Amino acid sequence: MKFGEAFTEYLKGEQDRFLEKCCHVEYKNLKNVLKTCQTCKASPDSCSPDCQCQSCPLCDQKFFSELMKEASQIAGCFSSRVRHLLHLHVATGMQRYVMRLRHCFKNDQQAMVLEGWMLIEYATMNALAIRKILKKYDKIHSSVNGRNFKSKLLAEHVELLQSPWLIELGAFELNFNGSDDGDFNEFSSQFSCDFNVASPVMTLMLPHTIKLEFDLTCAICLEVVFNPYALSCGHLFCKSCACSAASVFIFQGLRAASRESKCPTCREVGVYAKAVHMLELDMLLKNRCKDYWKERLAAERAEMVKQSKHYWDSQAKYAIGMF
Repeated sequence: MKFGEAFTEYLKGEQDRFLEKCCHVEYKNLKNVLKTCQTCKASPDSCSPDCQCQSCPLCDQKFFSELMKEASQIAGCFSSRVRHLLHLHVATGMQRYVMRLRHCFKNDQQAMVLEGWMLIEYATMNALAIRKILKKYDKIHSSVNGRNFKSKLLAEHVELLQSPWLIELGAFELNFNGSDDGDFNEFSSQFSCDFNVASPVMTLMLPHTIKLEFDLTCAICLEVVFNPYALSCGHLFCKSCACSAASVFIFQGLRAASRESKCPTCREVGVYAKAVHMLELDMLLKNRCKDYWKERLAAERAEMVKQSKHYWDSQAKYAIGMF
């Protein structure tokens, strides 16, 4: 089955109710735009001669602008739905009490797992659709513009397969369905994960679609991330490492970082204010790598105490100097 047919079948499948409020790639429409462009050689008046090599003004304006719009809408829909779902899972206080009360009358957990799985499938299917249509663009135009557009998607933080929310969603599924072993492999026909401290790669196996691998190595300490945070650029770090890179104390948090602070990996500025605490991933590490997690927790607490002492000592010296 060709991808176009598989994508259409997916959109018409059991996910109809779920997809009602979600955007998706207009794969057929974009493919039709490319089909009209294929006639450009036979119709020289329809576009400029440049279309035979690197670009086609006739379809570029429609194609790339529409694709960027769709990718942005899909990424926004995906992140908001995942954020809402995970917020329910890690709810605290009164909200947690209300949810437990609801469990007496309704199996919310099963519904949450199902929604999580459909969100993973939603992200991967749309990401595949974008990659397929860009590959087709380059093939028709003998260009690299489609490949370059992928870099633009990454720069705009709308590349779904690089989204930290996809990592959180994978961890969420494993927290619900997995065992408590440190190293774990396939535990169902629909979802599998390989992860261990020696090889910090989390792998999601989706049936008939794609194998997703996430490197959970912090780019600063080169160890598996602990108390992980994703900066708004999408890069993942330990909280202590990210705080160190932003020149703030651990107890102050990443939001205390200045706007000029840069991501240690991509050097983008202003990425700390909206950093996301990866609670599901942290929970996964806590349950699956207990000894490692306890060791890192003790080290972070010791460093926090050291930093706090240094901070208040310097504040006391400054206050004495005022008099």
